[in-house]
Amino acid sequence: MSEFWLISAPGDKENLQALERMNTVTSKSNLSYNTKFAIPDFKVGTLDSLVGLSDELGKLDTFAESVIKRMAQSVVQVMEDSKGKVQENLLANGVDLTSFVTHFEWDMAKYPVKQPLVSVVDTLAKQLAQIETDLKSRTATYNTLKTNLENLEKKSMGNLFTRTLSNIVSKEDFVLDSEYLITLLVIVPKPSYTQWQKTYESLSDMVVPRSTKLITEDNEGGLFTVTLFRKVIDDFKTKAKENKFTVREFYYDEKEIKREREEMTRLLSDKKQQYGPLLRWLKVNFSEAFIAWIHIKALRVFVESVLRYGLPVNFQAVLLQPHKKSSTKRLREVLNSVFRHLDEVAAASILDASVEIPGLQLNNQDYFPYVYFRIDLSLLD
Repeated sequence: MSEFWLISAPGDKENLQALERMNTVTSKSNLSYNTKFAIPDFKVGTLDSLVGLSDELGKLDTFAESVIKRMAQSVVQVMEDSKGKVQENLLANGVDLTSFVTHFEWDMAKYPVKQPLVSVVDTLAKQLAQIETDLKSRTATYNTLKTNLENLEKKSMGNLFTRTLSNIVSKEDFVLDSEYLITLLVIVPKPSYTQWQKTYESLSDMVVPRSTKLITEDNEGGLFTVTLFRKVIDDFKTKAKENKFTVREFYYDEKEIKREREEMTRLLSDKKQQYGPLLRWLKVNFSEAFIAWIHIKALRVFVESVLRYGLPVNFQAVLLQPHKKSSTKRLREVLNSVFRHLDEVAAASILDASVEIPGLQLNNQDYFPYVYFRIDLSLLD
């Protein structure tokens, strides 16, 4: 499973024994893979500041998760032709995400622990905000380019009624620069080819004999040219419609066709040039954002453990990786049983949902007698 539970318990002898008991039970029952999660000694500050940081870190955690999720989605969108290789590009510090989480080490150089906690949190918040700002700017530019290219490509697809004809017709198919004559394009259903050949010259006066030619066809019909005098265009269109022939509105403009082709070439070139740098930026900054997110999780465990267990700071953090989704309920029961002594009343209420405690929001077992946070990597799949 790509899900982790990050918990902590006081580091006294009784709770270290409880952690050992948890490891034994979860290992024997094949419920989870457990590893110690190293959290450095931070400057605690005042309890009031920790309460404020608890709320701020909760919001920052949610924000960081949303940023890395959007970055992962951007990698998928950019790698549209190589989606099978997306996970190879979603790494943290050069390793897969599971390895990074299970072997987490605090980055002392980037986030010095000698600084006050509020400064560390501020550094993380500014880093993530900058990444989000750059993400919006870079992906907006690329997506605009991609949309413009897709719109042009759509014009060259579809049936003869909707697709652009600039890449189908040529100058030689038309009578151009004539004061009196004009060449029209007519869509004829396949079953009506013979009827068209027999009748097009008589659909109106002043149609040039033997002026029709099949330019191209699709599954439904063909695109024919026909040359006639300009003065009978409206009459010819009316008669053609009566015979279920459709005159396609198109006038050959060499400059416009050239401009459209050059625009397609330019957009393809621009997209190719932007692809590499954007993907590299996404890879580097996805890694940075993910690393920041796990550091935020570590900070939350520290702050909540101090608030829950008190001073002096003494707790042990453990990372659990449930082996399968079906075992999570059993794993939760084991944890609640092993650590129920941390909060006898709350633990009892979790085991017996009928017990109500004034002021305690259980909310479908959202309250735990130990510090608990979830790291869900499935959001990046």
